[in-house]
Order: sequence, then C-alpha cells, then structure tokens
Amino acid sequence: MITVGAFDAKTRLSELLDAVERGDVVTITRHGRPVAELRRAGPAPPLPLREALVEARALRAGVRATGEEIEDWIEEGRT
Repeated sequence: MITVGAFDAKTRLSELLDAVERGDVVTITRHGRPVAELRRAGPAPPLPLREALVEARALRAGVRATGEEIEDWIEEGRT
C-alpha cells in the first residue's frame, strides 16, 4: 500500500495510476489523515442493474420516469 499527501498525489497522479494498474492501493491523506483511496476499478455493472439504480434514485427524488427517460439518463452518463 502506498500513502501520499494530497499535494504529492496531484503532482504524481500519473505515477500513482501506474501503481494502481499494477494492483497497488494508494491512500491519499490530508494533514496526515486518510481521506481517499485509489484502487483498481471493477467492471461496470450490467445494464439492468444500472437501470435499476437510476430508477431507484429517481423514485427517491420523487420523480416518476419512463423506461425511455431512464435510457436517456444512462446514455447522458456515458458522454
């Protein structure tokens, strides 16, 4: 595991991303306290799961959405 301060992380981002690609986990600190971790990204969730998540967020916000609207929202997130 690699630990770096926030300023150092900004200046070494490319190097840190290379380390993450190799499987390392990078902890970013601010004033000595951990605030974030960089780790290898997992695969994207399957489309039905993403649709369900978007729909759940809409329902939580009190918005009723059609399947077409959900597809549009998902597509907007890809651009």
